[in-house]
Amino acid sequence: MIIAIDGPAGSGKSTVSKAVAKRLGILYVDTGAMYRALTLKAIRKGCGFEDEKALIDLSAETEINLQASGDTLKVFLDGEDVGAQIRTAELTNVVRYIARVPGVRSRMAELQRSVCAESDAVLEGRDIGTIVFPNAEFKFYLDADPKERANRRLKDLMATGHKMTLEEVEKAVKIRDKGDMTRQAGPLRCAEDAIVIDTTRLTAEEVAEKVLKTIHEAKKS
Repeated sequence: MIIAIDGPAGSGKSTVSKAVAKRLGILYVDTGAMYRALTLKAIRKGCGFEDEKALIDLSAETEINLQASGDTLKVFLDGEDVGAQIRTAELTNVVRYIARVPGVRSRMAELQRSVCAESDAVLEGRDIGTIVFPNAEFKFYLDADPKERANRRLKDLMATGHKMTLEEVEKAVKIRDKGDMTRQAGPLRCAEDAIVIDTTRLTAEEVAEKVLKTIHEAKKS
C-alpha cells in the first residue's frame, strides 16, 4: 500500500505524513529530505547548480538512506547522518536548483521506489501521486493559505535556531512555489484523482484524522 501526500511548502505534509505512518505502523518517506541530502553533497563538492551533467553524475554515485528513529527520521548521505545539516535556511533556498534537473529527479524517483519495494509506505513530496507512484492506492494533496504556510515555516525555522522575519519567509515561500510549479521535471501539481485537503484552519492532528478516516473507510468497502 502506497499513500502519496503531496503539496507545497508549509502545507503540513511532513507532520501529517509522520502521524499517518505512525498510526498505521508503516514506513514514512520524506522525499524532500533526499533532495536536501544531495544538495548538501553538491555544496560540499563545489558542484555548480547550473551544471546539470555534473549534478546527474553526482546523484548516480550517491546513496541516500532513510531510517526511522522514534518520532524522527534519520537521513544518511553515503552513510553519514546529515539530518541536522539539511534543514538550514541556506540549504532550503537552493534545493530547488537540484530538484529541477530531470536526470536528478529520475534518480531520486528510482531510490524512492526501491525504498518502498517491499513495504507499505507513506510518502510526502511534490510529485509522488503524479510521477513517482501514479498508481498509488491513496493520494492526498494538502494546501493552505500562503500567509499561513509562511507562518508555519517561520515557526519551524525559529525552532531550529534560525532567525528570519515573516516577510523574508513569505518571499522565500513564493519563490519556492514558483520554482516547484514551473519546473519541467516533476512539477508540483495535484493529481486528478487526489483528495484535496485545505489545512489552513486545521491542526495537523485533524488533517491526519481526515486522511486515516478516508483510508479506513476505503478498506471497509
